[in-house]
Amino acid sequence: MKLPADVRQLLARRFDAMHRDWLADDAGAAGWPLDIALGAPTEAAALRQVEAVRAWVAAWGAWRGAGELRWCERQWKVLGTQRLPATLTVHGPEQAALWIGEQERWGRAARRRQVLAARWPVLARRLPRQFATLADYAEADFQRLLDMLAWIEANPRSGLYPRQLPVAGLDSKWLESRKGALLELVAAMRGAPADGADFYALCGLQKPPAQLRMRLLDPALRARLGGLGDVTAPVDELARLDLKPTLVLVVENLQTGLALADIPGALVFMALGYGVDLLAQLPWIAQARCLYWGDIDTHGYAILQRARGHLPQLRSVLMDEATLHRFAALWTDEKTPHPATTLTGLTPDEHAVYTGLKLHRWRHQLRLEQERIDWSVAWQALLAAAAH
Repeated sequence: MKLPADVRQLLARRFDAMHRDWLADDAGAAGWPLDIALGAPTEAAALRQVEAVRAWVAAWGAWRGAGELRWCERQWKVLGTQRLPATLTVHGPEQAALWIGEQERWGRAARRRQVLAARWPVLARRLPRQFATLADYAEADFQRLLDMLAWIEANPRSGLYPRQLPVAGLDSKWLESRKGALLELVAAMRGAPADGADFYALCGLQKPPAQLRMRLLDPALRARLGGLGDVTAPVDELARLDLKPTLVLVVENLQTGLALADIPGALVFMALGYGVDLLAQLPWIAQARCLYWGDIDTHGYAILQRARGHLPQLRSVLMDEATLHRFAALWTDEKTPHPATTLTGLTPDEHAVYTGLKLHRWRHQLRLEQERIDWSVAWQALLAAAAH
């Protein structure tokens, strides 16, 4: 016997699985109407749970909601004639959304799909994949999206930097968080595949130069740059330098890199995240010893593997199980772990920690951020690794 709460859960699961398909269904025919059998019991079953049946009938008798509720009559030998709820028919996604409190999101997504498809019919098939964009953007953000698409359509090869575009409210933060949606839609407008496409090339825009931030930890290296010690510059310009460090440190956190004191022959790159790929463009670090110190979490090891793909000599520091347990009092939570089950570019010891994190061996979604480690301990470990 399905109660209204059970139907709500059923429709919530169906919505999660099918809302994109529903949005793509212009005719409104696929899967609709949806008939949900409410599980009317036999007389034998009813006799075993009379009070539960009464509560079930009362719940549907008091129900007032979206859909069409049909009742049936049963002629039972012992209980006599009974009128029971039989089937709930939900006639479309609007009613399903109303059941689970998603009516506002569904309504926005449906209206905005109509707006975009009417203006650019070629987008109609791609729009359901952008359900969250259509449902959750604020009105100002949705209008900005429309303005961006219209401008790019009218100026397919502008060669401008994004901040040069005459689109009201456009800034780098807005664009970075919405590049995926824009890429998908512009690719559809161009009749091009979105997977693997370069956003800037597809939109005819000039890509801002990738930049690296490094600190030179040796007076002799600083002298080569006129005394500069903290440098942020485009990677292609840094590639033309002739620094020849003997030790290259890569640290995940900016302030960790800023805290480093001088180490002979050394420099440090800071706050690259998954941008460690850029290090492959610097020919003068290929012969240096390289150390990586990142957070002990799944993404820290994923970044380590990625960096090691470009710098095979890269060794990790303070990313072992002993360090993890030594600072257990400072553990925090990793919100969204890396999806990979295994990382083939790790050493056996590194992979043992990664596997432990993935399997929640010590705690659920455990994380130890590098900046939480006692600095006196960290500094001595870095000096020891540098001298090794």
